[in-house]
Amino acid sequence: MQSTNCAHISKKIYQLIVSRLNGDNISDPTYRKKIIELVGKGIGGFIVFGGLKNEIKSFIKELQLIAETPLFIASDIERGVGQQIKGATGFPCQMAVGAAIDKKNPANIQTLKEMLNAVAAEASDIGINMPLIPVLDVNQNPDNPIICTRAFSDNPENTAWFGSKYIEILENSGLISCAKHFPGHGDTATDSHIALPVINKTEDTLKKVDIMPFVTAIKSGVSSIMIGHLSIPSLDSKLASISRKIINELLRNELCFKGLILTDALNMHALKGIKNIHTKCLKAGADILLHPDDAGAAADEIKNAIDTKEINEDIIDAALNRILKVKSRLHLTGPPEADYLSNKKISEHITDLSISLIKTKSGLLPLKDMGIANLIFAGDKQLYDTSILMNYFKLLDKSHCKISNLKLAICAVFSSVSAWKGNSGVDREELGKINSIIGMSENSIVISFGSPYVLRYFSKADILIAAYEATEQAQIAVVKGLIGEIGGEIGGKIGFKGQIPVKLEFK
Repeated sequence: MQSTNCAHISKKIYQLIVSRLNGDNISDPTYRKKIIELVGKGIGGFIVFGGLKNEIKSFIKELQLIAETPLFIASDIERGVGQQIKGATGFPCQMAVGAAIDKKNPANIQTLKEMLNAVAAEASDIGINMPLIPVLDVNQNPDNPIICTRAFSDNPENTAWFGSKYIEILENSGLISCAKHFPGHGDTATDSHIALPVINKTEDTLKKVDIMPFVTAIKSGVSSIMIGHLSIPSLDSKLASISRKIINELLRNELCFKGLILTDALNMHALKGIKNIHTKCLKAGADILLHPDDAGAAADEIKNAIDTKEINEDIIDAALNRILKVKSRLHLTGPPEADYLSNKKISEHITDLSISLIKTKSGLLPLKDMGIANLIFAGDKQLYDTSILMNYFKLLDKSHCKISNLKLAICAVFSSVSAWKGNSGVDREELGKINSIIGMSENSIVISFGSPYVLRYFSKADILIAAYEATEQAQIAVVKGLIGEIGGEIGGKIGFKGQIPVKLEFK
């Protein structure tokens, strides 16, 4: 009898855990067996990283068939399912969407709906039922290394508006939307994957700016909210992930959120040195423990905490009831296969709409003779090493050429936002080199493929363009804009269509 009871408690605990699934490893029989064993133990679900579309789709179906209760299949698909799964469609980042979509333009709003329906259809087709979107952080720190272009805007109202559109369509598609990273990761210069960010804002400011989009999300019917690993002294001395004041008193009671509360990934270094982190997160009010280093070790820790009365089993049961309530409405038989070809065209259209002309010079655009342009790369070499821009412009080798009296210099600055990287910009030495090139050129264009904030340092350039990401799709869109294939009237001059959704303070 004791053994049966222990097994029952163990399965309840495992239901609270969403573990990592490496899609690129599922062809390995040993790895598949390990994942299937977790399902047998009652794991609540998996967060998927990588893999081939058809292989992931088949494996998820297999796992769902053997699971006693439906599995949450989560994934960070902020840039569409193609961000994680090969063969699915990649869409522009949230800041590019914020630049592309004019919320007063009915045609733009329809395009946004088409994009979101496409993302939802691909997620459902592959078996992802918990897309970890939208990001509702209001990016108010230009040096934010981990949010930056993942945010829609630096404006809380705009962020809330876009978030509500994402939530409504995802939820209407039968998916579990997830607003993140409560109570707001937008105003920090620290990546929580690497260290603990500290946000020194008053409670009043937090509620007016950072928390405001989450209030709208709750009203829009968001099913889950992710807690960021953040230190916010004005709310509590404890970090948000283990703060009962922030999770239970603020989010549950004051904001009346009845849905699921997830931790951010529990393998992040913001939590380094905190003992019994899984137990502390549950005691604070979290329902789901996302991406622990080791699911078995996390379950053992919680079982021990119950045995030693550190945590009451009622807390486990309350979380489990919320989980099972959400799982009861999951549809495991998805819609017909998504139209991946059409989705690619939607993605290209939004990218075209997103490219933003920040500064221009009369008579320079559109370029009539691309042969006069000298192309200079800067930033992340891995991103520009095989850039298609070399197919259109003559590359100037900075290390071997004497740079002077250039007719037209095109400086393409590549950067990215990714976990564990630590920055989203360009180092000071390269900033200086680019400004030297601008000074020695008759005309100059600086294009940011990534963080638009790097453009702050190039006020002397004749033309500044923000493209928000380093994809080939974004590069093609920029070229089309430069030669006049896309564009609209901006102040009486031909230009690009995107409107930058953040403020730039030039240095």
